[in-house]
This record gives sequence, structure tokens and C-alpha cells, in this order.
Amino acid sequence: MTATEFSSQLTSLQSTLRQFTYRFTRSREESQDLVQDTMLKALTYRDKFREDTNLKGWLFTIMRNTYINKYRKMKLAKTSTDDTKELYFLNVADNHTFNRPEKSVEFKEMWKNVNEIRDELQIPFKMYTTGYKYHEIADHLNIPIGTVKNRIFHARKEIQKKIGSL
Repeated sequence: MTATEFSSQLTSLQSTLRQFTYRFTRSREESQDLVQDTMLKALTYRDKFREDTNLKGWLFTIMRNTYINKYRKMKLAKTSTDDTKELYFLNVADNHTFNRPEKSVEFKEMWKNVNEIRDELQIPFKMYTTGYKYHEIADHLNIPIGTVKNRIFHARKEIQKKIGSL
């Protein structure tokens, strides 16, 4: 396929791509950005496209991967946007902190309850709450991943019972 044919087919699929992006973005501007990024990557990596491949499917894969990578990058950066009028959420006080004395007591009380559950439930639960993934916990404890999920579930239930009985 020549560069002209490739560009022509790419242009003809642009409106289809734009419609498909609304599944991801729900925003006109983000949708246009995603289509542009997809088109740019398709043109940049045209040499990677094989003749026996479905161009539309290839473009959708590029688009999906571009969106996922952008999402992961935003999540990693922990950026948040406030689209409300007058930036309402940026100006709201943070009530979800353990820096206040009464919240510190609640936090200590909660961890006291965590420390009172059985070790077989406590260890996976603590590992999970400190950021370990299920498969990492399973590897570390040499147990199946289903057992890890089960123990974390039961740890939560026991902690909820303890908190509820206070």
C-alpha cells in the first residue's frame, strides 16, 4: 500500500474513530485529542502496518493503547482536574485526614482492631493495605491467589464486626 493510499484510508476512518472515542472519553476535546494522537501514531508507525491486517482494527488498538497509557500516566501523577464552576473542589477543606486529634484516635482504634484478628488473615490484609498486589502476597506467602483474596475478604469482615460492636 502506498503512502497516499494509506493516508486516504486513514482519513476515511477518522469519523469512525471519533465516534468510537466517546466510549472512553465522554468529552469532545479529549475525543479529538485521542483521534489526533491515534492518527499521528499511525502515520509515524506506518512501516509497522502489514498489508494483511485490518486497518480499522489496527487503529482501534492504537487508540485503546494510547488512551490506557495516558490514563495510567495521569493516575501515576495523581493529578486531578476540577471542572466545576469556580473550582469548587479545589477550594473545599480536606476532612479526610488523620492529622486532627480525633481522627488520629479513630485511626489507632482501627489498627488495634486489625491487630486483634488471626495472623493468617492479618498478614495478607496488612500487606494488601500497604500496597502489595494479590499476586505479590501469594508469592511471598506461598499460597494460591484465591486464598489471598479470601483471607483479605474475611479479614475485612472480622474488622467490620469489631468496629460495629463498639
